[in-house]
Amino acid sequence: MDFELARFNMVEQQVRPWRVFDENVMKLLGTIKREDFVQPVYRNLALSDIEVPLPGQQKMLFPKIEARLLQELKLSKKDKVLEIGTGSGYVTALLAKLTDFVYSVESDLENKKFAVNNLTKTGIKNVSVIEGDGSFGLDAKAPFDKIFIGGGIELINDSFKRQLKVGGLLVAIVGNSIIKEAILLEKVSENEFIETKLFETFVEQLVNNTHKSFTL
Repeated sequence: MDFELARFNMVEQQVRPWRVFDENVMKLLGTIKREDFVQPVYRNLALSDIEVPLPGQQKMLFPKIEARLLQELKLSKKDKVLEIGTGSGYVTALLAKLTDFVYSVESDLENKKFAVNNLTKTGIKNVSVIEGDGSFGLDAKAPFDKIFIGGGIELINDSFKRQLKVGGLLVAIVGNSIIKEAILLEKVSENEFIETKLFETFVEQLVNNTHKSFTL
């Protein structure tokens, strides 16, 4: 399979039509190899417009959704980021390349081990992967400049809002029905937030457990 052609098609035919124009994000999609973050049986599907299954529970997000949410966070090299749902480690790698440090919480031990292995092979070191329940964030490492919630949640609870710095941004896919809404939340003061609806989509609800950490 010609992965470089498939990667070009992913960027130009899937991602760009979803209004993703940030050059830093687009460049990274062309350099971080998504096929290195999936199980071998799915390698030829890694760049397709599908939700690739993970070793444990859950699935990877569609590439276009990953990219759009990354763009909406307006990431910078000074940012400390919280990611909920490490999955394969692919979005974690993208976040790490664009920011200073990433704390990533994953509820499934098999997925955590898979992600840590993928990140290690890719040479990513500015990440701490934590096995546990991310449904209330990660208070011990708060506050965060940016928060990326990589799966469906019923609502953005007060824990996430409290753990976000003033001026910080959070992206999440919210709702309790089949169709959910991707939301951008901006914290403009300690008690004031601006919520922007980005698009509708379907993703599985996140699953959660207890905290154990592993730093790369």
